[in-house]
Amino acid sequence: MRFDTKIAVAVREDLAVWQKLNVTAFLSSGVAGGNPGSMGEPYEDGSGNTYLPMFREPVLVFAADARTLARTLERARSRGLAAAVYTEELFKTGNDDDNRAAVRAVPAEGLSLAGVAVYGPRGQVDKTVRGLGLHP
Repeated sequence: MRFDTKIAVAVREDLAVWQKLNVTAFLSSGVAGGNPGSMGEPYEDGSGNTYLPMFREPVLVFAADARTLARTLERARSRGLAAAVYTEELFKTGNDDDNRAAVRAVPAEGLSLAGVAVYGPRGQVDKTVRGLGLHP
């Protein structure tokens, strides 16, 4: 099935594996929280146990250097796409309030990006992540 929308996450390639996974998880939660239509229905197993819903479409994860992440975020903003950011400072905070304050304290052009997620029309997301390689 081909969807009209696309979810793409780009993480900085020089991060430790645990950091890449953490960034991907947080950025994906931003897409889910900001775009309820991206979510499918809850799951249920054959025994009647229920599970949380997940995205209704695949999430493509890319790797990029810091400069390319900044370019990707700028492309997303210029296209009006929904975006989530994870900055390097967030590795040092311990709660959501401090996370938001850390991002708010830095102008857009000064963000030290660890990752970016974008969600929107397929063609626009494709143009935004053009040139990025899928994470190995």
